[in-house]
Amino acid sequence: MVEIAVMTIFSLLAADRLEEAEDRLRLAISTLSSMRSDLNDAYNRSIFDTQLYTYNLLQQVLIHMGKHEAALEISEQGRARALMDLLTSRQASYASASITNQLPTLAQIQQIARQQNATMVEYTLVPEDEFKFQGKLRGRATGLYIWVVQPTGEVAFRQVDLNREDLQLKDLIQFSRNAFGVRSRGGFEPVLSEGPTETEQLQKLHQLLIEPIIDLLPADEDDLVVFIPQEGLFMVPFPALKDANGQYLIQQHTILTAPAIQMLDLTRIQRERLEVNGHMASGQAASTALQKDDLLIVGNPEMPNVWVSSDEPDRQLASLPGAEQEALAIAKFFDTQALTNSEATETTLKQQMPDARVIHLATHGLLEYGQPKDSGVQDVPGAIALTPGDGEDGLLTANEIQNLSLNAELVVLSACNTGLGEITGDGVIGLSRSLITAGAPSVIVSLWAVPDAPTAELMTEFYRQWRSGLDKAQALRRAMLVTMETHPEPRDWAVFTLIGEAK
Repeated sequence: MVEIAVMTIFSLLAADRLEEAEDRLRLAISTLSSMRSDLNDAYNRSIFDTQLYTYNLLQQVLIHMGKHEAALEISEQGRARALMDLLTSRQASYASASITNQLPTLAQIQQIARQQNATMVEYTLVPEDEFKFQGKLRGRATGLYIWVVQPTGEVAFRQVDLNREDLQLKDLIQFSRNAFGVRSRGGFEPVLSEGPTETEQLQKLHQLLIEPIIDLLPADEDDLVVFIPQEGLFMVPFPALKDANGQYLIQQHTILTAPAIQMLDLTRIQRERLEVNGHMASGQAASTALQKDDLLIVGNPEMPNVWVSSDEPDRQLASLPGAEQEALAIAKFFDTQALTNSEATETTLKQQMPDARVIHLATHGLLEYGQPKDSGVQDVPGAIALTPGDGEDGLLTANEIQNLSLNAELVVLSACNTGLGEITGDGVIGLSRSLITAGAPSVIVSLWAVPDAPTAELMTEFYRQWRSGLDKAQALRRAMLVTMETHPEPRDWAVFTLIGEAK
């Protein structure tokens, strides 16, 4: 039935009957969406992945018809739907207002931009063979749609032709990741492919992603810019993008990311729940009220063994003395104690995490854990290494995290690649998604392998800036700028990204 419907739509497109194609595509989306009711998260994500091409095709039709704002609605409705289902179902039990998982309208998107007082930048990749695309968006992108929603609610649209580029966007992103992953606290040293220099990569990404909308971004460096990536764009280090004058984007703007604009409305509700229940003070300067007992800080646990392959014995992860020093430095700043070595057990963490206001974990992050070929188990991708014992294996998995009930206003995962995972139509499936699902409105995660000394300096500076009264996004920006003075290479200061609430 679906194949017949798709063939009918392509026939309408070939005949330039765009209005009829729009109607058919909207009907197809409505029909497919109804299939996702009352399903668990895994099945929900799987079904949504099959709908990607329909959402993408409808966006293309609407753009060709000049309906740019309607295309933004479809773009937003086609993002992180399974995550939105999960969050709204959990929030329905405690939110003061009635929570329903309605598809976001243009008016709601504009309202969220006003509430966040932020400039929203949403990207859609246009796949190869426009109007002939069938399947997932994993291949070559030949175009880029960019919407910018101002804090006033005004919407602007820009389009980028990627066919003119000698280097494919996905290759450009991978080259930059290779360059940034050279040094790591876990000893990871990837083989670098031949390609543009690091500066050329960052300038080219800036040219493609930022220059088309640069006149729409705020002039005040403290004003918030929220990037809503798609597919491989989740791996882009937006703070490190460099303009033709050698200025990094973080020197000009305060940045955070989100898988969907609608998610920011839901993380706002999570933050307000914490305020109402007394788990955090209200207002931007809530961090100034932090007490030493509010923090849960972990560094360098006694490492667990991890599965290598069916032909090899389990192997113990390497110790991370640099992570231990980071945790101790942060604990000293707050005049509290960090859990290190044998104290940092998975059992202890599970007991203490629900009561903490701030959770900081400096340890190994296992990006692919949960994939059978890399861990021997099938689970939600991602795990945090902790001390095993008391019946626990020392691997706090993304699946275990999302089943917790957190009351933390901020979780920091100071470990390698914690912002990544399985990239699907629902966004990045991994640790950051699980923490937000569990109740954290703000998460700081890494996009590549974190280096020891610069990370310790950056994190301590972040807490200093946040405690001074800045919001989380402003504090992370200031910490990057301070770290940049002594560690000028982007791989040392641009590794972290803030997801969710800035306040």
